[in-house]
Amino acid sequence: MKKLLPIFTVIVLITIIILIFVSMSNEKRMIVIHEGNHSHAPVDVKLNHFQDTQCGMTISKLEHSAQAVAPDGRTWFFDDTGCLALWYKNIKFKDHAVIWVYSADTKEYIDGKKAWYSQTDPTTMGYGFGAYKNKKENMISFEEMLLKMYRGENLTNPSIRKKLLGQ
Repeated sequence: MKKLLPIFTVIVLITIIILIFVSMSNEKRMIVIHEGNHSHAPVDVKLNHFQDTQCGMTISKLEHSAQAVAPDGRTWFFDDTGCLALWYKNIKFKDHAVIWVYSADTKEYIDGKKAWYSQTDPTTMGYGFGAYKNKKENMISFEEMLLKMYRGENLTNPSIRKKLLGQ
Protein backbone atom coordinates (compact mmCIF):
# COMPACT_ATOMS: atom_id res chain seq x y z
CA MET A 1 0.00 0.00 0.00
CA LYS A 2 2.86 2.41 0.82
CA LYS A 3 4.29 1.87 -2.68
CA LEU A 4 0.95 2.62 -4.36
CA LEU A 5 0.30 5.89 -2.50
CA PRO A 6 2.87 8.00 -4.42
CA ILE A 7 1.66 6.58 -7.74
CA PHE A 8 -1.96 7.29 -6.80
CA THR A 9 -1.03 10.85 -5.73
CA VAL A 10 0.68 11.54 -9.07
CA ILE A 11 -2.32 10.18 -11.00
CA VAL A 12 -4.70 12.41 -9.00
CA LEU A 13 -2.53 15.50 -9.60
CA ILE A 14 -2.30 14.80 -13.35
CA THR A 15 -6.08 14.35 -13.49
CA ILE A 16 -6.65 17.66 -11.71
CA ILE A 17 -4.28 19.48 -14.08
CA ILE A 18 -6.01 17.98 -17.13
CA LEU A 19 -9.43 18.99 -15.77
CA ILE A 20 -8.23 22.56 -15.23
CA PHE A 21 -6.94 22.83 -18.81
CA VAL A 22 -10.14 21.31 -20.25
CA SER A 23 -12.34 23.69 -18.26
CA MET A 24 -10.23 26.69 -19.36
CA SER A 25 -10.57 25.73 -23.02
CA ASN A 26 -14.37 25.70 -22.71
CA GLU A 27 -14.56 29.27 -21.36
CA LYS A 28 -15.57 32.06 -23.70
CA ARG A 29 -12.67 34.18 -24.87
CA MET A 30 -12.73 37.87 -24.05
CA ILE A 31 -12.89 40.38 -26.87
CA VAL A 32 -9.96 42.80 -26.78
CA ILE A 33 -10.06 44.03 -30.38
CA HIS A 34 -13.18 43.98 -32.55
CA GLU A 35 -12.53 43.98 -36.29
CA GLY A 36 -14.74 45.16 -39.12
CA ASN A 37 -16.18 48.33 -37.57
CA HIS A 38 -16.05 50.23 -40.87
CA SER A 39 -18.83 52.61 -39.80
CA HIS A 40 -16.55 53.73 -36.93
CA ALA A 41 -19.57 53.76 -34.59
CA PRO A 42 -19.36 52.66 -30.95
CA VAL A 43 -19.60 48.88 -30.62
CA ASP A 44 -22.39 47.47 -28.46
CA VAL A 45 -20.41 46.24 -25.44
CA LYS A 46 -21.61 43.03 -23.84
CA LEU A 47 -20.62 43.38 -20.18
CA ASN A 48 -18.11 40.85 -18.82
CA HIS A 49 -17.28 39.76 -22.38
CA PHE A 50 -14.94 42.60 -23.41
CA GLN A 51 -11.48 43.24 -21.99
CA ASP A 52 -9.57 46.48 -21.52
CA THR A 53 -6.71 46.67 -24.02
CA GLN A 54 -4.45 48.61 -21.66
CA CYS A 55 -4.90 47.11 -18.20
CA GLY A 56 -6.51 43.75 -19.05
CA MET A 57 -9.52 44.21 -16.75
CA THR A 58 -12.91 42.87 -17.79
CA ILE A 59 -15.38 45.60 -18.69
CA SER A 60 -18.16 45.02 -16.17
CA LYS A 61 -19.97 48.36 -16.48
CA LEU A 62 -20.41 50.97 -19.19
CA GLU A 63 -19.77 53.91 -16.87
CA HIS A 64 -16.35 55.44 -17.59
CA SER A 65 -15.67 53.00 -20.45
CA ALA A 66 -14.21 54.07 -23.77
CA GLN A 67 -13.54 52.77 -27.27
CA ALA A 68 -11.02 53.70 -29.94
CA VAL A 69 -11.61 52.93 -33.62
CA ALA A 70 -8.77 52.83 -36.14
CA PRO A 71 -9.24 53.91 -39.78
CA ASP A 72 -9.26 50.21 -40.80
CA GLY A 73 -12.22 49.45 -38.48
CA ARG A 74 -10.38 47.78 -35.61
CA THR A 75 -11.90 48.79 -32.26
CA TRP A 76 -10.16 48.68 -28.88
CA PHE A 77 -12.00 48.77 -25.53
CA PHE A 78 -11.17 50.39 -22.18
CA ASP A 79 -12.80 50.26 -18.74
CA ASP A 80 -11.50 53.74 -17.81
CA THR A 81 -10.73 56.83 -19.89
CA GLY A 82 -7.34 56.92 -18.18
CA CYS A 83 -6.51 53.52 -19.71
CA LEU A 84 -7.54 54.90 -23.11
CA ALA A 85 -5.19 57.87 -22.60
CA LEU A 86 -2.23 55.64 -21.72
CA TRP A 87 -2.87 53.47 -24.80
CA TYR A 88 -3.49 56.51 -27.03
CA LYS A 89 -0.03 57.91 -26.27
CA ASN A 90 1.66 55.19 -28.35
CA ILE A 91 -0.60 54.82 -31.39
CA LYS A 92 0.47 56.08 -34.80
CA PHE A 93 -3.01 56.99 -36.11
CA LYS A 94 -3.98 59.58 -33.44
CA ASP A 95 -5.22 62.10 -35.99
CA HIS A 96 -7.48 59.52 -37.62
CA ALA A 97 -8.68 57.60 -34.55
CA VAL A 98 -12.34 57.88 -33.58
CA ILE A 99 -12.69 58.01 -29.80
CA TRP A 100 -15.91 57.10 -27.99
CA VAL A 101 -16.38 57.68 -24.26
CA TYR A 102 -19.38 56.80 -22.15
CA SER A 103 -20.93 60.05 -20.97
CA ALA A 104 -21.82 60.30 -17.29
CA ASP A 105 -24.53 62.90 -17.97
CA THR A 106 -26.23 61.47 -21.09
CA LYS A 107 -25.57 57.74 -20.48
CA GLU A 108 -24.44 57.10 -24.07
CA TYR A 109 -21.22 56.96 -26.04
CA ILE A 110 -20.13 60.39 -27.26
CA ASP A 111 -17.21 61.74 -29.28
CA GLY A 112 -14.29 61.54 -26.84
CA LYS A 113 -12.35 64.31 -28.55
CA LYS A 114 -15.26 66.73 -28.02
CA ALA A 115 -16.18 65.52 -24.52
CA TRP A 116 -15.48 67.40 -21.30
CA TYR A 117 -13.74 65.64 -18.44
CA SER A 118 -14.16 65.87 -14.71
CA GLN A 119 -10.99 65.21 -12.74
CA THR A 120 -12.66 63.79 -9.64
CA ASP A 121 -15.06 61.03 -10.74
CA PRO A 122 -14.75 57.63 -9.05
CA THR A 123 -13.64 55.85 -12.24
CA THR A 124 -12.98 52.14 -12.60
CA MET A 125 -9.18 52.35 -12.34
CA GLY A 126 -9.23 55.43 -10.10
CA TYR A 127 -7.77 57.96 -12.55
CA GLY A 128 -10.77 60.28 -11.98
CA PHE A 129 -11.46 61.45 -15.55
CA GLY A 130 -15.21 61.05 -16.06
CA ALA A 131 -16.51 62.06 -19.50
CA TYR A 132 -19.42 64.46 -19.98
CA LYS A 133 -21.22 65.85 -23.00
CA ASN A 134 -22.13 69.12 -21.29
CA LYS A 135 -19.40 71.29 -19.84
CA LYS A 136 -19.54 72.22 -16.17
CA GLU A 137 -17.21 74.22 -13.95
CA ASN A 138 -13.62 72.89 -13.63
CA MET A 139 -13.97 70.44 -16.52
CA ILE A 140 -11.13 70.00 -18.98
CA SER A 141 -10.84 69.13 -22.68
CA PHE A 142 -9.67 65.84 -24.20
CA GLU A 143 -6.20 67.27 -24.88
CA GLU A 144 -5.88 68.51 -21.28
CA MET A 145 -7.01 65.13 -19.95
CA LEU A 146 -4.35 63.40 -22.06
CA LEU A 147 -1.67 65.79 -20.85
CA LYS A 148 -2.63 65.29 -17.20
CA MET A 149 -2.54 61.50 -17.64
CA TYR A 150 0.89 61.63 -19.27
CA ARG A 151 2.19 63.82 -16.43
CA GLY A 152 0.68 61.56 -13.76
CA GLU A 153 -1.67 64.35 -12.63
CA ASN A 154 -4.65 62.15 -11.81
CA LEU A 155 -6.30 60.72 -8.69
CA THR A 156 -3.83 57.83 -8.49
CA ASN A 157 -1.20 60.42 -7.52
CA PRO A 158 -1.59 61.08 -3.76
CA SER A 159 -0.60 64.76 -3.98
CA ILE A 160 -3.06 65.41 -6.83
CA ARG A 161 -5.74 63.46 -4.96
CA LYS A 162 -5.20 65.62 -1.89
CA LYS A 163 -5.26 68.80 -3.95
CA LEU A 164 -8.48 67.89 -5.81
CA LEU A 165 -10.38 66.01 -3.12
CA GLY A 166 -8.78 67.20 0.09
CA GLN A 167 -7.95 63.61 1.05
